[in-house]
Amino acid sequence: MFRASWRDTLLLLNEFRTALIAFLLAITGSAGLYYSIAQRVGEPLQNFSEAIYVVLSLAFFQPPGEFPESPYLEVFFFVMPLVGIGTLALGLADFGYLFFNRRARSKEWEMAIASTLDKHHILVGLGHLGFHVVQHLKGAMNRPMAVIELDPSADLIAAVQEMDIPIIHDDASRESALEAAGVRRASSIILCIQDDAVNLKIALKARSLNPDIRVIIRIFDDDFAQALSQQFGFIALSGTGLAAPAFAASATDSDITRPISIEGESFSLARITISPGCPIEGTTVGQIEDGYVVSVILVRHNGKSDFHPADSHPVVSDDMVAVLGRPDRLHQLIHDSQ
Repeated sequence: MFRASWRDTLLLLNEFRTALIAFLLAITGSAGLYYSIAQRVGEPLQNFSEAIYVVLSLAFFQPPGEFPESPYLEVFFFVMPLVGIGTLALGLADFGYLFFNRRARSKEWEMAIASTLDKHHILVGLGHLGFHVVQHLKGAMNRPMAVIELDPSADLIAAVQEMDIPIIHDDASRESALEAAGVRRASSIILCIQDDAVNLKIALKARSLNPDIRVIIRIFDDDFAQALSQQFGFIALSGTGLAAPAFAASATDSDITRPISIEGESFSLARITISPGCPIEGTTVGQIEDGYVVSVILVRHNGKSDFHPADSHPVVSDDMVAVLGRPDRLHQLIHDSQ
């Protein structure tokens, strides 16, 4: 949050740069004039720095010393407080209000937060599906995220902001909106807009800005989805595959099927790759099953697959593990495997 606050303060200073420049020019100009007059009327100052101190003190209603004898210098004692009020006081009031009420400048503050993210996931389209993707990716898997939505509902804004996720209110087809969300540093972009053409346009623009970004795109036509996967390497999920867990898992380089109901409980099958240094590296199949309440049905190590591995079978980095379990348990396992 410190980086976001620092960047936001810089943005705020930039917003008030005209008033600040005007005040600085007024102070330096007045100081130069005061110094020149003081030299001529026989009330010289030691140096120009003292002149700046005098006019600054007067601007803030703090007389620096004895009242001058020259009427020309006396004028400064009456004029400088007005200069201070006119060029700085009102600007400082606005600055203070906006600084301590950052939500009054929601766009700039959200951009400042997004600028601190790295290796994060960008969600485009905060509708029903998009919100559930946020719940799975941020809520269940605790992944850093930014959201781009042109016209989000007030309820969804409040719910997402409670998760400390920045929301960029802009058109994601614009390069500036993608830049504001940190597309060049993002690991994936998830496109959940209900328009295939718009999703494709944004996907291509994001890939042009970040050639390494993982693109997960919502496509309603099955054939079109398959063609996009083959042509561009996008992870295109068609209408038959629309499920928030699938989008969230795809963003983290894991596969998870749509839930099926067994005896009233929902279960999914997930393919998980164990990352070096993750919490479950070096554990056994039995420890994974007991700790996460799942069933490990396959472990692939060095290209060799072991179906129904024994409880004592170790799991090491770069192993691929196929796991059956409840979606919430699988998301926690996916999070710990990264």
